[in-house]
Amino acid sequence: MNFDGLFSNFGELTTTGLTQGAIYALVALGYTLVYGVLRLINFAHSEVFIAGAFAALWTWNGFGLDQNSQVSGLGSIMFYLLVAVIAAAIASAGTATVIERVAYRPLRKRNAPPLAFLITAIGASIAISEAFGVYTRRRPQGAPGLVSTEPLFTIAGVPIDSVQLLTVGAALGMMFALDLFINRSRVGRGIRAVAQDANTAALMGVNKDRIIMMVFIAGGAMAGVAGLLYDVRIGTLTYSVGFLLGLKAFTAAVLGGIGNLRGALVGGLMLGLVENYASGLFGTQWKDFAAFAVLVVLLMFRPTGLLGESLGRARA
Repeated sequence: MNFDGLFSNFGELTTTGLTQGAIYALVALGYTLVYGVLRLINFAHSEVFIAGAFAALWTWNGFGLDQNSQVSGLGSIMFYLLVAVIAAAIASAGTATVIERVAYRPLRKRNAPPLAFLITAIGASIAISEAFGVYTRRRPQGAPGLVSTEPLFTIAGVPIDSVQLLTVGAALGMMFALDLFINRSRVGRGIRAVAQDANTAALMGVNKDRIIMMVFIAGGAMAGVAGLLYDVRIGTLTYSVGFLLGLKAFTAAVLGGIGNLRGALVGGLMLGLVENYASGLFGTQWKDFAAFAVLVVLLMFRPTGLLGESLGRARA
């Protein structure tokens, strides 16, 4: 165990962990929303993330930007980011809606057992992933260098760059907006009502199918933003990257308390920190092991996760 490496790089490991954890948190929001309402683990959500990531990348390509492009000027950078994030959110929300309408709604209408939903989710995940693989010929796709990685300032000797600020700031902002939407809006009240008791909510005039569709759209939009942030941070995208990242995001949702929006944020940030601290202490090869080991240990002592509050009972 390399304690010297951990302590000497503690600041950098922390900032990198928070940046990675913010992406986990945004994807985890989709898992926790769907589970909170349907008690369903949407394993196809990782491909919803991939759809947003590729949509952002192809939007930049449409403007003539590739992995060798460098964009200067704050106005130009903001324009390209804004257009790409809109495209990513629409693509991911649309993919999530198609999955709900084609894969899950027919099963709900037939009162299918939970195992049927699980198998369908895995099948949809593989089908979408392979479709992207065929279209891209399984080759990595490069993103343009829109956001500089040069340090803007330092905190306690730790350099902070624009990518880290953008990623963490966007995650916190989207989480805040989603929390307000769920707890303050009329649709949000409907979501909480269906999550608490779908049959009673239907008797009170809530359109259950519409609410479920809105849940998939909201979760998909969060994943789309995460896809764009992944492009900006990593710079290279492959069709298969969604599997492990989606698994990590699901782990983050369970860590925070599956069905809890704020828990997804806490779980994502915690998971990112655990991975990076484990990398500094044991080496990068132990990163994934540490993430899932922490999940197992935590659930042994707190099966409901860190916060453990269901969506139906959440309050602002």
